[in-house]
Amino acid sequence: MTRRIVWTLGVLTSVLLVLAVVPLAVLMTARERVAYRDNQRAATRVIAAAAEEHLSDGKPATAMRQELDAAARAGDCAAVYDASARLVASTPCTAAQGEEAAELVGRVLSGNEPEPPENEGRLLAAEPAGEVRRPAGAVVLARSAAPLDTRIAAIWGWSAAIGAAGLAASVLLSVRLARWVSRPLSTLDASARRLGEGALDERADVGAGPPEVRRLAATFNTMAARTEALVHGHRAVIADVSHQLRTPLAALRLRLDVLATGAEGDTAAELAAAQEEIARLSRLVDGLLAVARAEEATPRPTVVRVDKVVAERVAAWSPVAEEREVRLTASDGPALAVALGAGHLEQILDNLIANAVEAVAAGGSVTLDHRAAGHSARVLVRDDGPGMTAEAKAVAFRRFGNPAARGTGLGLAVVHRLVTANGGTAQLEDTPGGGLTVVLDLPLWPERGHERGAASLKSGRNRTAGP
Repeated sequence: MTRRIVWTLGVLTSVLLVLAVVPLAVLMTARERVAYRDNQRAATRVIAAAAEEHLSDGKPATAMRQELDAAARAGDCAAVYDASARLVASTPCTAAQGEEAAELVGRVLSGNEPEPPENEGRLLAAEPAGEVRRPAGAVVLARSAAPLDTRIAAIWGWSAAIGAAGLAASVLLSVRLARWVSRPLSTLDASARRLGEGALDERADVGAGPPEVRRLAATFNTMAARTEALVHGHRAVIADVSHQLRTPLAALRLRLDVLATGAEGDTAAELAAAQEEIARLSRLVDGLLAVARAEEATPRPTVVRVDKVVAERVAAWSPVAEEREVRLTASDGPALAVALGAGHLEQILDNLIANAVEAVAAGGSVTLDHRAAGHSARVLVRDDGPGMTAEAKAVAFRRFGNPAARGTGLGLAVVHRLVTANGGTAQLEDTPGGGLTVVLDLPLWPERGHERGAASLKSGRNRTAGP
């Protein structure tokens, strides 16, 4: 934003300066040329007046000679011609003589207005001596154009300096303005990013920037405070529900266990069914709490090695799979690092492997695979079980979306919430030959932040392992 504001104001200032300074410099240059010409013609008329007294009245050439000497001392070249265009007197400099001077004299003696030319860096001017219609002669004065060029160069130099100073001042002010506007926005952006990463106590600075930005920061702080209150309230509700439900369920299960010890016949069967329902209710409560925690998760991304986590979860679930006579394997894949919340990938894979092992019949197989897919890491969990219908897949990620599920029907809901909370996607596909494949696309960890992420992951693990 800073660069854009500076460029915009710089271009606008440049255009305004060009539109203001250039025409002014052109006007001043034209006026300087006119003033220089007028001054030269005035000096020529003075010599012409003295020459007329000599040419028309026959007076001595003393006055004319004095004016020619004064012109020579001033650095001008002058020449006096009679009515026949013959040279009568001149300064030592001969720049007022020659073909161009003769042409000027001819036009003056014929009563025409001459067009003053430039000869070897000198400007020529011609005036009649006497009446314009019947002049007694003509005077030609050649004056160096160097002073005029110097003044014109000074005009354009000062104009350029003023323009450069104005542009520099504009750039300086635009930089200050851009920083005044963009710095609070950058701070607000950083605060929003940290809030999105899970720092619920993050607040923006409301004392800097334009009033609109300050109001935006205040609104952000209000939103952040309400979000923090909602999340903390949600967490408190989850903790209360977890305690208030699990405690009576555990007590009820213990009582049923005591009653079942001495029960026989139909009573024992009924108590066993009640115990199964209590166990199912406990699993259901645990599943609902897991979904609630996943929904309110605000993860702080850390670097997670997909290949290592996949290998760890396969090793952890292998005994369960062997007990059910299911072959659980992991395909070789590249070493990929993804940006996920600490422990989320483990929880995702645990739910998927549990569902797959539960769905596959004895002798079946479950395979985990991972690979790079553009800017994402793709993780696939394949099984050769009964699969899902198109209708079941469409609602599988909802709570209790699959009524035919053997478990609580909440595992895929937990997976979906955790994956999307970390900026990834999850979808269900049919396995070639029969079965279900869960496809996860997880955001790769940026290489430039790999070391920092690894350090944060290590510190997080240390904190988790602590007392």
